Amino acid sequence: MADYYDVLGVGRNATQAEIKKAYRKKSRELHPDNPNGGSTEKYQEVNNAYEVLSNPDKRKMYDMGGEDALRGGATYSPGFEGFQDIFNTFFGGGNTRRGPASRARRGQDTLVAVHLSLDEVVFGAEKTINHEAVVECPHCHGQMAEPGTEPVPCTNCDGTGSVQQVTQSLFGQVMSQTVCGRCQGYGTIIVTPCGECSGEGRIRASQPVTIKVPAGVDDGMRIRLQGRGDAGLAGGPAGDLFAQVQIEPDPVFTRSGDDLLCTLQVPMTAAALGTTLEIDTFDGEQTISLDPGTQAGHVETLRGLGVGRLHRGGRGDLKVQVQVVTPTKLDARQRELLEQFAHERGEETGELVDSSQSVFGRIWDRLSGR
Repeated sequence: MADYYDVLGVGRNATQAEIKKAYRKKSRELHPDNPNGGSTEKYQEVNNAYEVLSNPDKRKMYDMGGEDALRGGATYSPGFEGFQDIFNTFFGGGNTRRGPASRARRGQDTLVAVHLSLDEVVFGAEKTINHEAVVECPHCHGQMAEPGTEPVPCTNCDGTGSVQQVTQSLFGQVMSQTVCGRCQGYGTIIVTPCGECSGEGRIRASQPVTIKVPAGVDDGMRIRLQGRGDAGLAGGPAGDLFAQVQIEPDPVFTRSGDDLLCTLQVPMTAAALGTTLEIDTFDGEQTISLDPGTQAGHVETLRGLGVGRLHRGGRGDLKVQVQVVTPTKLDARQRELLEQFAHERGEETGELVDSSQSVFGRIWDRLSGR
């Protein structure tokens, strides 16, 4: 196991401030979501190191006896007994060994894209997608060894996963403990690896996954599916699957927060006289009534027909903006009728109409002989 000080990249005399600063830097670099070097295993190792070194009591125990002291294999008590432990360790009296390491490792987190239409965002949806993932080997069931065989104890370390070395110094014999180079600290050796996965315990395969998408998600949002990522090593827990939302554009409606927006084209005559229209929405056909004299840019609001609210419940509104359409192709009769209409209203073609002049203003002009 790596030294916690080396994991954080600090010296053994580092202050709490230095440890905290180093932890923040390492956790950003190794976070699983970081595409430039994220690692779930290294990230967890950094968290474990910080948990110990940021606690003064745990740090003292770790400095005296390593991880064995934290697990209860050694205890720290100030005074003569603590000094005796140090003396035994350096001068041959200590005979404690760390246990063999487990091959089990948590699987990596994975990221997939889930494409949604706007109506699926409005109401929520269940999406089933296929994605490439690391799954447990169906032949050895993640055990890495060929079925019917078992890992054998390492003869180099007697199954402990570590070996002890004694060297001479000015103070006498100094004993140190290192990871066994033959079994890599696991204490056992897989003599007959699984032929299906070459001893990895995992294979890569395409698998379906169903994602429950809540109403109101935003583009770029990630939905976490715990334990649906890559399979763990040697039966370790699986990582998490993150589904990143990608919303496809809609030909009619656009989104503004929890509201939906659309444009309704209305003929000039219908806007002037008033009308009732049917429009298609995600909730089916809806009726809109326009008052006589409706102007371009007028907005009709249909309450509760917008996007489902992600956290507050309920739905936003559907806002329909009126766009008055002016006819562009007129036959002779239609042109004559429009000219007559313009004449009746004093709006002859070619003259600018002062829209700011009120009805009372025009009456005053007539009475004044203007």
